[in-house]
Amino acid sequence: MSTPSPAALPIRPLTRQDLTACADLSENRGWPREEHKWGLLLSAGKGFGIDDPDGGLVAACVVTEYGPHGRPDLSAIGMVLVAERHARQGIGRRLMRHVVAAAGTTPLSLHATPYGRPLYEELGFKVTGRSEMLLGRFSPEGPLTGPATRPASADDLVGILRLDEEVFGADRTPVITRLPAFADHLRVAEEDGRITGYAAAWPNMDTHVVGPLIARDTETAKALIASLAAHTDRLLRTDIDVRHEELRDWAKQRGLASIVFNSVMTYKITEPPGDWTRRFAPLTVAAG
Repeated sequence: MSTPSPAALPIRPLTRQDLTACADLSENRGWPREEHKWGLLLSAGKGFGIDDPDGGLVAACVVTEYGPHGRPDLSAIGMVLVAERHARQGIGRRLMRHVVAAAGTTPLSLHATPYGRPLYEELGFKVTGRSEMLLGRFSPEGPLTGPATRPASADDLVGILRLDEEVFGADRTPVITRLPAFADHLRVAEEDGRITGYAAAWPNMDTHVVGPLIARDTETAKALIASLAAHTDRLLRTDIDVRHEELRDWAKQRGLASIVFNSVMTYKITEPPGDWTRRFAPLTVAAG
């Protein structure tokens, strides 16, 4: 009996039981294994994959839905991967078409690498923005300045969720409520008892990724990043919306270097919802 073509193999849901196979697929394509991130995405989102008859996965991706359960306002697509030996056979296109069809009328968003962008454009996604990945060892200049920040507590969760939905434009409760366990550090800025910004630093291989980063203004965003950096010895990484030029320049002056630009792309909407002026960095480009 001949082995079926990977292009004809069924697409199935992925769960946390597939975490190792997903990490193996990342490694196969030269990406970090990122098991911690995969764990969050497979728990809070919906995974789709194609099994390799020889073991492991031919392809995978994750969709994270935001808004009312069963009636999402927005879905973010991420971690679209095809194993090296099955690349350039149309498998990624087939997987993406499946995801788009499954989404129905729900608007979609994603961060595209230069390599992946042509496929998404072919499927009807439009470039609506860009983000810049920065990486490096943060070097503070003198004492922390700007708005005061502090570690978040359980009592802050309601305020964080309220601010996040207002700024992001959709309810992200299933993801945000996982932050205290997922992140090593979660900090808030507040004024007159009201939370004006929050940010998390979560472990990813040998770095701490800063995200989400939501703040009233650039000075608050700076204060949150600096306070997170003060509590880690790891390299910092973050993906900043390029429209926040002042924050990007400030971060570069303090040791973070540009790694890559990714295109923010949307489908069925002209731009992501919410208030971009207060949305500085995503939790991860894989989940928006």
